[in-house]
Amino acid sequence: MQTSRPWGLLGVAAGVAGLATSYLAAKALTIRDPPLVAAAELVVRFTPGAVVEWAIETLGPADKPVLMLLVVLVLLAGFVAAGWAWPRGWWRSVLVWVLLAGAGLLAVQLQRGAGMVDAVPIGVGLATSLLCQALLVRLAGPASPAGETAAETAGETEGHSSPEGRTGAAPGRRGLLAGLGATVVLAVAATTFGRVVGNRKRAIQESRRLVRIPGVTDRDPPPRARVDVPGVTSWQTPNEDFYRIDTTLAVPTIDPSQWRLRIHGMVEREVVLTYQQLIDMELTEAWITLNCVSNPVAGPLIGNAWWSGVLTERLLRMARPLPDADAVLQTSDDGWNCSTPLSAMTDVRDAMVAVAMNGEPLPLEHGFPARTIVPGLYGFTSACKWVVDWEVTRFVDVDAFWTQRGWAEQAPVRLGSRIDVPSAGDTVPAGSVRVGGMAWHQHVGISAVEVAVDGGDWQSAEVALPRTNDTWVQWAATVEVGPGDHVLRVRARDKRGEVQTGVRRDVVPDGATGWHEVGFSASDEDD
Repeated sequence: MQTSRPWGLLGVAAGVAGLATSYLAAKALTIRDPPLVAAAELVVRFTPGAVVEWAIETLGPADKPVLMLLVVLVLLAGFVAAGWAWPRGWWRSVLVWVLLAGAGLLAVQLQRGAGMVDAVPIGVGLATSLLCQALLVRLAGPASPAGETAAETAGETEGHSSPEGRTGAAPGRRGLLAGLGATVVLAVAATTFGRVVGNRKRAIQESRRLVRIPGVTDRDPPPRARVDVPGVTSWQTPNEDFYRIDTTLAVPTIDPSQWRLRIHGMVEREVVLTYQQLIDMELTEAWITLNCVSNPVAGPLIGNAWWSGVLTERLLRMARPLPDADAVLQTSDDGWNCSTPLSAMTDVRDAMVAVAMNGEPLPLEHGFPARTIVPGLYGFTSACKWVVDWEVTRFVDVDAFWTQRGWAEQAPVRLGSRIDVPSAGDTVPAGSVRVGGMAWHQHVGISAVEVAVDGGDWQSAEVALPRTNDTWVQWAATVEVGPGDHVLRVRARDKRGEVQTGVRRDVVPDGATGWHEVGFSASDEDD
């Protein structure tokens, strides 16, 4: 009978071999996204914004691995289907393989800058899968017209099994096992060799290590930027701890000698800059806090770093935007884009194309060789990592990645604050308790922070003075609490006089609002 051979297993083995050789081909041709990654990124591109936001909030850093796992499971189901189709007609199986390859080809060709060469790994994988499945079926024994294998029918004559028939079935099983083993070896060898011959990331890491950028410094925090409360978040965020939110599953690996920034669209002259031309310009350095619009009240998606780069105003002045332009559509090497107010990239703030972070060339994960930083705007409208293209345009004429998914067209950072000390659930000695945390309103600045215990009156906190409006600030206060459970709240006031609202709003479409509050307990020291 047809189910007596592991047809699904044969399909999985052939499919895995095809994936491995397509990966090898992609690496050998230095294609950034192997087909499997391209398929996952296509899913991200067409996933509704609400689903993406749920994944970020629920899964956190695990969102991309989970997506890759789901894509792999869907592919495995396709491989099983291709295997099951074979005994029902070999052409049916071929049709399934062609459909799978077609989906992969679509995903690859929809990638930014894809060309004919990007289709080569798909062809290699398809050919490998078809060949491996045909060989495995042959090793398992040819199928009879009724769908049975020769090994199963050879030993049956007029309803009786013969010793010769049973002996004839064994080579088919042995051959099948040998074929499956050889397929596994092929897959492992192809994947391993692909990583060796095509480890572009390792080469770009070495290029990054050798980069020397004149004018980049490593700056200590300003003298009055910190408060003396143990447990308050460090004023400067180390590169390795800086939050990362993006849609790419394979970090772009760009050779700085090949990087270009093209400025075009509604301009008097098109400008194309190389990396060397960029770093030869006068650099600006500044402390700037970035935060993601997906950050909930008091969430972790915020960080402060010492950025070095060339002012966007200077670069745009070279192209001379036309009077009717009001936006810049920024595009990343991986195809992601955002629309940024032209005014925010040309006013007095330290908006820049950054080339260094905390005194060293940008990490690959944070945009090497260059990214855009615009103080006072959420990242989804401004912070384009691996930036390669600026189209000067109008908001009415463009529809960027996140605005297509229901997020705001323009999104200035909202006034916010949080409590770091005490943490939720802490137990502290009753009496005078030192509390502290962070507050921010980039490009506006913080003038005051207030705290309240158990819904009582607001009292002023001490606020550090980092001498810049584009970063967060630390704050500290001393509150009096008796034994028992308590709730501490915080709110900030900016330099325009705006008081942080206590109204709770979701992150969609332009950032969360609300006061952060922490529940803690106080006890007598004798308890």
